[in-house]
Amino acid sequence: MIFNSIGGIQNSLMGAVRYLKEGVAVTDEELIKDECIDDLVQTAVFSEDDETQEASRALIGHIAKDLGIFSASIQGLYEAMGRSECKGFTVPAINIRGLTYDTARCIFRAAKKCDSGAFIFEIAKSELGYTDQTPAEYSACILAAAVKEGHRGPVFIQGDHFQVNAANYNKDRETEIAGLKSLIKEAIAARFYNIDIDSSTLVDLSLADVTEQQRPNFEVAALLTAYIREIEPEGVTVSVGGEIGEVGGKNSTEEELRAYMDGFNATIADGLTGISKISIQTGTAHGGVVLPDGTVAKVSLDFDTLERLGKVAREEYGLCGVVQHGASTLPNDAFHLFPEKGTAEVHLATGFQNIMYDSEHFPAELKKAVYTWLADNLADEKKEGMTDEQFFYKTRKKGYGPFKKEMWTMDAANLQGITAELEAQLDLLFDKLRAGNTVEFVKKYV
Repeated sequence: MIFNSIGGIQNSLMGAVRYLKEGVAVTDEELIKDECIDDLVQTAVFSEDDETQEASRALIGHIAKDLGIFSASIQGLYEAMGRSECKGFTVPAINIRGLTYDTARCIFRAAKKCDSGAFIFEIAKSELGYTDQTPAEYSACILAAAVKEGHRGPVFIQGDHFQVNAANYNKDRETEIAGLKSLIKEAIAARFYNIDIDSSTLVDLSLADVTEQQRPNFEVAALLTAYIREIEPEGVTVSVGGEIGEVGGKNSTEEELRAYMDGFNATIADGLTGISKISIQTGTAHGGVVLPDGTVAKVSLDFDTLERLGKVAREEYGLCGVVQHGASTLPNDAFHLFPEKGTAEVHLATGFQNIMYDSEHFPAELKKAVYTWLADNLADEKKEGMTDEQFFYKTRKKGYGPFKKEMWTMDAANLQGITAELEAQLDLLFDKLRAGNTVEFVKKYV
C-alpha cells in the first residue's frame, strides 16, 4: 500500500512501534517485517506527497536503527586490509538499477547464507539519473530490505563513479566542481558513507610526463576528498576511492598508480585521511562489448595487472588494494581469480540487469513496452551500423526510470522467478569471491 499522508503511515504502524522524542522503538518486529516495512518502502518510493515520502524514508531509518541496523563506512576494514590483517577475499560492490528493494533483499539473503559482512550496495551518478532514484530513496530501499531480511549490524552504501564530466570541466571548472560537491553533500546526508570519486576522465595521455597526465585527476580527487572530510558526520570517516584509468580505456600501469598517489598525497592537506582504494583499468568495459547479435564478447582481463598494482597499492601506500570495474559480464569461471590475485573490491552491475531483462519470468508485455519506449525516445543513440539487438542491449538500462512502478508491481510469481535467478547468481559470486565468513572481520574493524 502507498500512503499519501503522514496519518496513513502512522495508522499502519499502530502496534508495531512506539514513538520517541527522536525516532521510534520497535514493539513488534514480526509485524514490521511481515506487513509494515513493505508499505513504508513503497511509500518512500512512490508516494505523491513529498512530506509523506520524506517521513516514510525517515521512519525506515529510525526502525533500522532501533533494530541495530545502520549505514556505515567500510574504512576500518579497508585499513586493516591495507595492513594485511585480513585478506583472501574480494568485496562485491553491487549496483542496483531496478527492483531495488527486492534485489537488495536477495543480496542480504545470499550474504546471510554464507556469513558475509563485507558487501556493498552502490549506485553511480549516471544511474541515479536514468533509473529515477535519489540517494535518499536508494538508501531507504536498502535499509528497508535489511529490516525485512532480519539483518543486523552495518550496511555499506556507496556512491559509485561520482564522475567529472571532462567537457563541462574544461568549459567551466567551478560549476562542474560545485555540481559534484552538491551531489556528495546529498549522498552523505542520505547515509552514503562510501564514495568513489572518478576524476580519471581528466587524465591527458597526450602529455609526455605521467605525473602531468594524472595531475588534474589527483588534484580534483584531493579537493573533493577534502570537501568530504569537511561535511562527513562526526564519528564517521567516509571511505573514499580514487581512479587512475577510465573503464574501457588502456590498461593501467604501476607508473600511473605511483604518479597519482604521490601527487594526491602531496596535494591533500596534512592530517586529512586520504583514499582507501584505487580503481584501475585492466581490459573491461562497462556493460561488456556487445556483438551484433546482442551477446557479449569474451573479455581478456589482465589479472597480472590487478595483482601487481594491488601489491603496490597495499605495500607502498597502505590502501586495501585495487578495484575492478565492469566485471559482472565476465564468465562465472573467472571470478575466483579476483581473490587469488588480491583484488580488494569488484563492481557488478550489468550482469544482474541482464538476468532481469532476459529472464523468462520478466513479463513479455512489459519488456515490449520498454523496448518500444527506447525506440521512440532514444533513437538518436543508435549509431550507424548498430543492430537492433546492440541498440536495445546498450539502452535498456534507461528503461528502469520510466517503467519503475510497472517493474515494482509486476505479478508476484514473475517477481519471485526473477529474484530466485538473481539470488542464485549472488550465491555463486559470494562463493567465487570468497566473500563469506567475513562477519567477524567487519565486527572487529568497522
